[in-house]
Amino acid sequence: MSEPRLTRAIGQLGLAALAINGLIGAGIYALPAGAAELSGNFSPWAFVICALLMSLVVMSFAQLSLGFSGTGGPVAYTEKAFGDHVAFQTTWLLYVGRLTALAANTNAIVLYISFFIPAISDGVLNGLALTSVLLIILAINLFAVDKAMSVINGITLLKLLPLVAFVVVGVSYIDVPKMLSIDTQAFTDIDKTLLLLVYAYIGFEGAVVPAGESKNPKREIAKALIGTLLVTAILYFLIQSISISILPNMANSKAPIADAASVMIGGIGATIISIAAIVSIAGNLSTVVFTAPRMTFALANQGSLPTWFGKISSSSKVPTHSIVFFVTLALILAVTGSFVWLAIVSSLARLIGFFITIAALIKLKQEFVTENRWLLPLGITIPVLALIVCLWLAFTASWTSWLMTILFMIFGSVMYKLVSKRQASLQC
Repeated sequence: MSEPRLTRAIGQLGLAALAINGLIGAGIYALPAGAAELSGNFSPWAFVICALLMSLVVMSFAQLSLGFSGTGGPVAYTEKAFGDHVAFQTTWLLYVGRLTALAANTNAIVLYISFFIPAISDGVLNGLALTSVLLIILAINLFAVDKAMSVINGITLLKLLPLVAFVVVGVSYIDVPKMLSIDTQAFTDIDKTLLLLVYAYIGFEGAVVPAGESKNPKREIAKALIGTLLVTAILYFLIQSISISILPNMANSKAPIADAASVMIGGIGATIISIAAIVSIAGNLSTVVFTAPRMTFALANQGSLPTWFGKISSSSKVPTHSIVFFVTLALILAVTGSFVWLAIVSSLARLIGFFITIAALIKLKQEFVTENRWLLPLGITIPVLALIVCLWLAFTASWTSWLMTILFMIFGSVMYKLVSKRQASLQC
C-alpha cells in the first residue's frame, strides 16, 4: 500500500525541537530530589552515567534513521526486519509508552498550574483542568504541520531559556569538593538511581517517527538525536551540580530547582522556575501529541490498523483521526490514573519497544553495510550493549508494572488479529 502524502515541512531545527521536548519534560523538575536521596553528592555523576548508557540506545536509533525516510520510525524498522506482526507490537508498545507519558505529564502540568490556581488541585475542577489542557494541545496539533512546529519551536525556546539562565547564574555556586566527597552508599544504590534517572532520557524516539514529514530525514534525524542527547546530558549534570551545592537537604525538597533559584535570586526565582516547569511540560505534551499519532497512521498505512487511522485532513495535511483518538485515550488515563503508575508503565513499555527495535538494527546490519549506510564503530557492539541496557533496566521494574504492560501487549495482539482476519475475509 502506498503511503499517503504528508507535507515535508520539518527541518533540522524542528527535529531537534522534537527530540528536546521528548527529553526535557517533567523529569528535570521532579528527578533531582529523588536522585539526591538515592545517591547524594554522586547524583550529578549518575546523570552522566545514565546518559552514557542511553547513548547506546540513541546511537542505535540514529543508525536506523539513516536507512529510512518514511513516517513511522520503529514501524518501518521492525516491519522490514521481522514482518508486520512484530512491527505492530513494537510500535504498539512505544505508542502505549507515549500515551501513558502524555497522561502522566498532563497530571504534572495541572499540578504546577495549581500552585497559582489552588482550586484545580482536586475534584471536578481538576478533571476540567486536565480536559482543558489536552483540548488546547489537540487544537494546536490539528493545524498544519508548519504551524504546529512553529508552536513547538517557540515552546522549546521558552522552556530552555530559564534553565540556561539557572545554569549561568548558578555555575558559580558549584561546590566541587562537595561533588567529589562521595559516600560509598551512593554506589550501593546506583542501580536504583539509574532506573530512576532513565525516565529523564526517554522520549528521544519521537523525533524519528515523523520522518515522512522531514525535509531530509536520512541526514538530519541522526544528527538531531545525538546532538540533543549531548546537550541535554550537560544541562542535567549542571543543574544537579548547582542544586546539591546550594541545598543542604535537597533530598527533602519537593521543588528542588525552584528552591535553589529562590536561594540565588529570591522569591522571583522560584516563580520563574515554576512558570518554566509549566512551559517545559507543555512543550513535552505538544511533542508527544505531534509524534505518537503518526505511529497509528503508519500502522494503518501498513495495513495493521483500520484505514480510519490513516485519514489525512485535506486542509491541514495531518492525520486527524489518529490525533483525536490518541488525545481521547490520554484524557481517560489522565483522569483515572496517577502520575507514578503511568510513568512506570510508560518507561517499561518503551524499554521493551527499544529492545525489539535495536534487534531489528542487528538483523539489518548487512543491508546497511551493502548500501554504505553503516556508520557505527565496532560492528554490532553498540547495538548489543544497548540491548543489555534495555534488558537490565526493564527487569528492575516491579511485577505489577510487567503485568500491566503484558495486558497492553495482549490487547494489541488481539486488535491486530481482528484487523488481519477482517482484511483476509475481504480479499476472499
